[in-house]
Amino acid sequence: MKKLILFTFITACLLTAFNASAQMSDKSKRPSPPDTVKGTIKSGATIQIDYSQPAIKGRTIGKEIAPFDGKIWRTGANEATVFEVSKDVKVEGKELPAGKYGLYSIPGEKNWVIVFNKTWKQWGTNYTEADDALRVTVETEKAPKFTERLKFVIEPSGKVSFLWGDTRVSFKVK
Repeated sequence: MKKLILFTFITACLLTAFNASAQMSDKSKRPSPPDTVKGTIKSGATIQIDYSQPAIKGRTIGKEIAPFDGKIWRTGANEATVFEVSKDVKVEGKELPAGKYGLYSIPGEKNWVIVFNKTWKQWGTNYTEADDALRVTVETEKAPKFTERLKFVIEPSGKVSFLWGDTRVSFKVK
């Protein structure tokens, strides 16, 4: 009888773990759904950003989410946000070679530091500063309208922005 109970318990645990794993691999079922934005800018470079969209849910940017504490933020949810560029570009006047990067940021009240990290295929909270390819500091703006879920926009001019809550953070790619 004890063996039967133990077998039933182990089987139930394995089925629960398998079901949870299957749900995590189906990104559409996550609380922060995936999105991709792609665009070609004036210089001819193609930019693609793959990210997950966290929601504000009544919280305040700078306090409960993306705190203004000088620490790195994954600029999205789940896996690291992937910023891919098809050819060498300049971001805010600084060189960035073609390739894929993990996109991170350091949120601030008036300025955000945008970080392009060489390690792009990883969980979003796994970050190593030594792997940074480029950092640029940009001023924040008030968004034209409130955006519940994080949203990236690529304009043909090369202006790349993310909007979230009442905040817009933009950087120029040429």
